[in-house]
Amino acid sequence: MKRILGIAFVLFILGGFVFAGGGGQQSSSGGGAENLQKSLALDYSGVKSGDGQILMPPLSSKQVPQRPANPDALPEEDALHWYDMEYAGWNAGAKINPAKSPGDGSIGKHVIIIVHGDHPWTTAYMLGARKAAQALGMTIDLWSPNWDVNVQNQMIDQAINARPAAIGVIPINAESAIQQFRRINQAGIPAFGTNTLATAEAMRYMVTWTGPDDWGQMRKLARHLADAMGKTGGIAYVTHNPGGSPYFARMFGPRTELKTYAPDIRTLDFQSPGFEAPATKQVVSDWLTRYGRDLKAIFLADDSAQAIGTIDALKEAGRTDVLVVGAGNSKQGMDLIASGDLLGITYQTAEGDGAACVKAMADFFNGKQLPEIGYLAQDIVVKSNVANFQPAQW
Repeated sequence: MKRILGIAFVLFILGGFVFAGGGGQQSSSGGGAENLQKSLALDYSGVKSGDGQILMPPLSSKQVPQRPANPDALPEEDALHWYDMEYAGWNAGAKINPAKSPGDGSIGKHVIIIVHGDHPWTTAYMLGARKAAQALGMTIDLWSPNWDVNVQNQMIDQAINARPAAIGVIPINAESAIQQFRRINQAGIPAFGTNTLATAEAMRYMVTWTGPDDWGQMRKLARHLADAMGKTGGIAYVTHNPGGSPYFARMFGPRTELKTYAPDIRTLDFQSPGFEAPATKQVVSDWLTRYGRDLKAIFLADDSAQAIGTIDALKEAGRTDVLVVGAGNSKQGMDLIASGDLLGITYQTAEGDGAACVKAMADFFNGKQLPEIGYLAQDIVVKSNVANFQPAQW
């Protein structure tokens, strides 16, 4: 427990934003009705992320097809096989023990968000959450289990014991998320999902979920890549960590899209070397030896370390014909876009992701009706527009 508290304290002061602690539904200044009016009157429209984008724009929805009778019976290359992952929450059924809004405003509320692990992206996410909390009159604690699901479970118990006004979680594992959100829900604390999708059952315990439409983004990026490939050739995937929703979205999102959009593009292989450049470089070097000129493109789950390892391998092999795209828009990724080494990456605002969860909490406290899911805006970053998204958030 001392280790957990130590991690929490470090993250609590990270970035120069220090917020007072405190648990439970904090009392609102000036009484419920007055505090609600003050909260609703807050102007956060001018708050921006580090790249100059609006931090808390309206979130979006998307069309949801009818669920097949048995998605698991469909081939993995069929998009509907992954229905319960891509559309988790949309048709999950009635909320279990739904939280009721206090309707007394966001000002003065204390919340906790437990992220998944340490990473430059996560640092930017936490910065965005802090900016949003400050703009909305809230205080916030942000804790990281550093990719350890057992530590994350302990932190959830710690957060419940602190009795904040709401708890948000980026689940490390989609299956573990069920019992995580159930525990928060049963404790009578409003639970918010953020960034990484959980299962449909877990979504029933949440007030709402906010984050990127990872599947939609990957489909959009896959079409961009397919057009550049002339809709033919071999492709290989460097995946996200197995088990979480980004693993499935960033491999089967593009694969199922290419199956219909460009059926002549063949999947050669997929590997999960993690997020270290040397390990990715070795995987790509092996592919270049094994597949030779049949390898026409590489789809990355990460545009930073994985991209650096990939480009190093291609340069050492003298291969300038392999097209590379990736998820995310780190500084490394955008520099590689500007230099022409990467064809395209997705725009996924890390700061906006953290802010979206905090904003959803504030809307809940303010008595607003929330959708089941709210998606961040999508875009593809290419050489012609990369300057619009700089400086990078992480």
